[in-house]
Amino acid sequence: MTPQPTSPEAGAAVKAADRAHVFHSWSAQDLIDPLAVAGAEGSYFWDYDGNRYLDFTSGLVFTNIGYQHPKVVAAIQEQAARMTTFAPAFAVEARSEAARLIAERTPGDLDKIFFTNGGADAVEHAVRMARLHTGRTKVLSAYRSYHGGTQQAVNLTGDPRRWASDSGAAGVVRFWAPFLYRSRFYAETEEQETARALEHLETTIAFEGPGTIAAIILETVPGTAGIMVPPPGYLAGVRELCDKYGIVFVLDEVMAGFGRTGEWFAADLFGVVPDLMTFAKGVNSGYVPLGGVAVSGKIAETFGKRPYPGGLTYSGHPLACAAAVATINVMAEEGVVDNARRLGESVVGPGLAELAERHPSVGEVRGVGMFWALDLVKNRETREPLVPYNAAGEANAPMAAFAAAAKKHGVWPFVNMNRTHVVPPCNVTEAELKEGLAALDAALAVADEYTV
Repeated sequence: MTPQPTSPEAGAAVKAADRAHVFHSWSAQDLIDPLAVAGAEGSYFWDYDGNRYLDFTSGLVFTNIGYQHPKVVAAIQEQAARMTTFAPAFAVEARSEAARLIAERTPGDLDKIFFTNGGADAVEHAVRMARLHTGRTKVLSAYRSYHGGTQQAVNLTGDPRRWASDSGAAGVVRFWAPFLYRSRFYAETEEQETARALEHLETTIAFEGPGTIAAIILETVPGTAGIMVPPPGYLAGVRELCDKYGIVFVLDEVMAGFGRTGEWFAADLFGVVPDLMTFAKGVNSGYVPLGGVAVSGKIAETFGKRPYPGGLTYSGHPLACAAAVATINVMAEEGVVDNARRLGESVVGPGLAELAERHPSVGEVRGVGMFWALDLVKNRETREPLVPYNAAGEANAPMAAFAAAAKKHGVWPFVNMNRTHVVPPCNVTEAELKEGLAALDAALAVADEYTV
């Protein structure tokens, strides 16, 4: 694919307007230098100077079918011509069909769909539903997690993005979820890690008071925290604890859902059915903002005769739902979920393992489908991270150098703390993956310079 003709002058104008007027998220405004993007198609995007990048971030892990898929673009155009918008209290074809297609793919009896505008407000509403359903207040969430940037969602988050907004009064109690590579339980095997993590969680429940806990929320496979695939038996064990103590089990599939792990939902990898499941991002590849909560029968019944006290003006927006219908149909017709699983097993996993053998900066490779992470280290033996936790400025120089090298070689990386994530579109080709792995190979040579 060749980028469309571009103009450096036009790029400069875009950049100037951005710097003058756009207030960016998660950023010190005077210290950032956003790339002016001229266009995107498939797995690539390009700037106004004609530099092309293979997108190993999928936007923010949402373009599961890549950029500008013609069938989804056409569906949005057709919906806009027919009915651009309508209030959420009415039955609208695009909304009804999107809900039906999602419910067909969710596990168990998660057959009612509450639409939101994105993942964070989906989490907000899932927690509200759980509290109203149980009459309890507390919610347990894990360290090494991310659930969104709104007030409740960011307080549920277990990484440093929470700190500036942590009220200490959000009714949140955190616990350690399993992560064998950096185990908090001194485990040496997956079996030990599962057993000790579940014992720790049950002890937390006991000391917090089971009758005070409304929900436990977990990312099925934690995303920006490091793509730590849960060890066998863990999620099933959490399901059992929730049943034992009458706690609502919430799985956050905002990032892991809709093919990212090689299944429609990551819950299918583990054979578990939560009571509530949040989604967004890949539901329509991010073409129009959309999220939601898939609701189980027993929680839906709570609000059968009792009004649910929550809603959004744009809940189930027709344009967003039309994009979801088209995206889900494209994924089914083109075998996108199977592609993610097959190439994850045959190309990404083996390719990253080969890189790990050659580069001392790679401590661990982990992932599934199109959802992978490299844990970068200063010392393989001690597992000391390449940069300190929440590093910034000069302390983060090794990761900044790695990211710059990746971009220089034509791949746009997803870096977070001491990790780089490999999260391309789920319909990426084998040739594109090999191109990206070659670029990572070159970038890791730069990271190797900081190892001891």
